[in-house]
Amino acid sequence: MKALFCTTHPGPLQGFPPPRRQPYTRSAMTEPRPAVIDFYDRHPINEAQILAALARRGKDPRALSPEDLYEWDQDHYGGLPAIEALARRAAIGPRSSVLDVCAGLGGPARFFARRFGCRVTGVDLHQGRCAGARRLTTLVGLHRQVRMVNADAVSLPFRTGVFTAVVSQEGLLHVPDKGAAIGECARVLMPAGRIAFSDWIATSRLEDGERRRLEEWMAATTLLTITGYRAILARAGFTGVEAEDLSAAWIGVLRERLTMYRAMREDSVARFGQRRYDEYTQLYQFFVGLVEAGKLGGARFSGTAGRGIS
Repeated sequence: MKALFCTTHPGPLQGFPPPRRQPYTRSAMTEPRPAVIDFYDRHPINEAQILAALARRGKDPRALSPEDLYEWDQDHYGGLPAIEALARRAAIGPRSSVLDVCAGLGGPARFFARRFGCRVTGVDLHQGRCAGARRLTTLVGLHRQVRMVNADAVSLPFRTGVFTAVVSQEGLLHVPDKGAAIGECARVLMPAGRIAFSDWIATSRLEDGERRRLEEWMAATTLLTITGYRAILARAGFTGVEAEDLSAAWIGVLRERLTMYRAMREDSVARFGQRRYDEYTQLYQFFVGLVEAGKLGGARFSGTAGRGIS
């Protein structure tokens, strides 16, 4: 998830692409707090919830494997098969240098590192989720392969042409300027590098009032159609763009997620209160209705970077 500003990032780590020499930054003191930060401050899938679930299973936090987290740390639609699909579209392998944009708690980043043995840099705007991702990554012993950077998708703090693949899962919906974010992805990719991402899409049937409600409730902004995303990818210099409509499959995923949130009621109420739990349940019921009505859906996109953008 990304929004409006770029914060701090760590120095270069061995084996990872170096940071941009003069990254664009703004002072958080001069910018309004993005709504997406508040949304994920109260998100029911979080580090504490994951650790509590592991404790109920009797898992020793000192002896965890990446696989122990898979049931809870994949905060996206489609589970591990969806990550595998992105990996195929992005041509990820052992020698890949991967950037995960809107990486959240780092579940997909850890999966890529574990599955393929590659190095992954995750970028997310939310400082707390970045910190949680680092701690979870250290717990499962992947901290030498996965790093998390707290930064903005529209101003990535990396040099041009340093990654072989860029991926993202349902995070760009929070970015107001999707064209700028996709342009940054193109910039940091090597020539012939691959992008693969999934995101929410709107149809012509989505009403203005429903758009406003989505933005107010979950910081979903400037939702695009499949055609709109294709156009942005083309303007950023990507070729061979492919788009796969996932809307029908996501109806079932949404229903399963609603069931999952209801099963997490005790943890969610204890952490956020009954009112927030009820609001989130209502939000997902609203989601399911929009997808079933053909007003909202999801899609997976991929393409090949050109010669790069300076």
